[in-house]
Amino acid sequence: MSYTPDRLKNAIEKALKYSKQRRFKQSLELIIVLRDVDPRSPEGRIRETIILPKGLGKDLKICVVADGSMAEEARKAGAEKVITRDELTSMSRKDAKRIAQQCDWVLVRTDLMAYAGRILGPALGPRGKIPVPVPPTANIAAIIKRYKSAILIRNKDQPQLMTKIGTENMDIDDLVENASTIISRIESKLPNGIHNIARVIVKTTMGPPIEV
Repeated sequence: MSYTPDRLKNAIEKALKYSKQRRFKQSLELIIVLRDVDPRSPEGRIRETIILPKGLGKDLKICVVADGSMAEEARKAGAEKVITRDELTSMSRKDAKRIAQQCDWVLVRTDLMAYAGRILGPALGPRGKIPVPVPPTANIAAIIKRYKSAILIRNKDQPQLMTKIGTENMDIDDLVENASTIISRIESKLPNGIHNIARVIVKTTMGPPIEV
């Protein structure tokens, strides 16, 4: 079955139509149900970071672990929080948990990855977050900008994937493009491509599921 833009658009329009108005801005969610895929096997395990071409309808909070010029550039680029080596090494468990709650992504200069893994890893892991290594010579401003539109999609012990594709106030064509991007990437990672996708569903945060 092919999940064409027209089919995705039709399903997203229905998901929005049948969703009751809430006092908050709801997200649009995409659910991909897999078939003949064992999530416990190496070939069936999916863990993909995807940059959505149209963003998520809101900026994610990006934190950066770095020193010197990279730390300064990260502050100028609008990082939610910049953590230096000294701050990281003196951080308590409570502080690490606060960072894990506050930050959607944690970008770490590669020479500080060992510290970040040991200190932040135990707090980030249970929340499904991972430190992202950044080379010392990288353009941190450009990377922060990219990760403000990034999602991490993965399957755990169930043969399905769930992620946000945006918010209910976004243009429908933008939501369709985001959904198409995700489906195409997942297709490319499955052993038998589209044949391993049983169903695709869209819904708002509190709305009914609509099959594509």
